[in-house]
Amino acid sequence: MDKKIIVTGDRPTGRLHIGHYFGSLQNRVKLQDEYKSYILVADVQALTDNFNNPEKVRKNVREVVMDYLSVGIDPKKTTIYIQSMIPEVAELTVYYSNLVTISRLERNPTVKTEIAQKKDIFGESVTYGFLGYPVSQAADITALEGELVPVGEDQLPLIEQTREIVRKFNSIYGEILKEPEAVLSTQKRIKGLDGNEKMGKSLGNAIYLSDDEEVVNKKVMGALTDPGRIKKDDPGNPNICMVSYYHNLFSSKEEVEAVCEECKAGKRGCVACKKQLAKNINKMLEPIREKRKYYEEHPELVDKILEEGTKEARNKAKETMKKVKKAMKLDYFEQ
Repeated sequence: MDKKIIVTGDRPTGRLHIGHYFGSLQNRVKLQDEYKSYILVADVQALTDNFNNPEKVRKNVREVVMDYLSVGIDPKKTTIYIQSMIPEVAELTVYYSNLVTISRLERNPTVKTEIAQKKDIFGESVTYGFLGYPVSQAADITALEGELVPVGEDQLPLIEQTREIVRKFNSIYGEILKEPEAVLSTQKRIKGLDGNEKMGKSLGNAIYLSDDEEVVNKKVMGALTDPGRIKKDDPGNPNICMVSYYHNLFSSKEEVEAVCEECKAGKRGCVACKKQLAKNINKMLEPIREKRKYYEEHPELVDKILEEGTKEARNKAKETMKKVKKAMKLDYFEQ
């Protein structure tokens, strides 16, 4: 039987961090054996709020792909491709834009939240490209006939927008497009080292998959702990300590129990606790760093993977576009 198609991806605005790992990358590695997976490097979407810094986007395309490969995403099982190299997606975006009103885009909860977060970029003048990126995302998914889209809860409104576009298109032109379903991630967003609900480059609170041992040690030593604990033998509260929070991600159940008990009893100092955490994080990241180093030393392999993946994705998009144009009576000549 044919495998169901999954479409997912990331914006190439920086290297990927442990939030990405626990939030999506781990799951993608598992899913690639069960489904036909497409992962797009969303450079066009990255330009919606980095339009004045194209070099940043271009530079990070390869960085993101090396992170994919280093965690176990297999190009023999998963098609990795560059969004901007699929012109059919841009064409679909134009057609879909006729099916969505401005007011509907402005009501999208995810878009509203992101616009508020990017006030320093847009001020009061949001670009057409940023407001309309859910339409482009609908084109990304449907061009490859995506049936399942893994997302976090905050991204659900974007998938619902795609479903609305598909229903509207099919109601006018016939049952051509597949209506995708969201696959909700069971992993909550990973907090930053400073306790912020979001981990990110701009906040300076992230541990990257490519960070070396020394960098990890330094970052962990600066992590937020219980502010009420002044002296080493003061009883601590693990529930408000980011070091304890990360122990739950990187340490064994026995270690976590010991850390919590000794912290509450004032028998374990924060420095010792941080050193143990850093050791565990580095142990997990070591094979990822080693694999990444291989691809850093062989960039031609990364380029080949991208070139072959993009070619495959485009062929799939061409098939979809042929059906779409026929349904829309735009198939004037045989191409």
